Amino acid sequence: MYQKKMDTDIRCPLEYGLEIFGGKWKSRVICVLNEKGVLRYSGIRKEMMNITDAVLASTLKELISDNLVERTQYDEIPPRVEYSLTEKGKSVVPILQSICKWSGIFHKENSGNIMTQCQQCDYNN
Repeated sequence: MYQKKMDTDIRCPLEYGLEIFGGKWKSRVICVLNEKGVLRYSGIRKEMMNITDAVLASTLKELISDNLVERTQYDEIPPRVEYSLTEKGKSVVPILQSICKWSGIFHKENSGNIMTQCQQCDYNN
């Protein structure tokens, strides 16, 4: 697993929050799992747009490490692994929805590439 060369220097709670669920991919994975509930890796990959396998795998590892996502492995042939939000992960969803609504006031996207999960935030209202 990837190890950072330097420890994170967090000096306020906002920095902690942005470290945990900030960035391009973490919030998207959280929103996808919030909408779909439980998904396999391939299901998450299918829901995401333009993410590489390496980035998705790394993002999932970080979300698991931060206790936002739970990875459940079943002892079957072929192996089955499923991902879902933890209670901590679910607690982030209203925060992300608020950010989405706020962003919708100032940023209007005219693209057809808007994720279906974003449409649920009512970002246009």
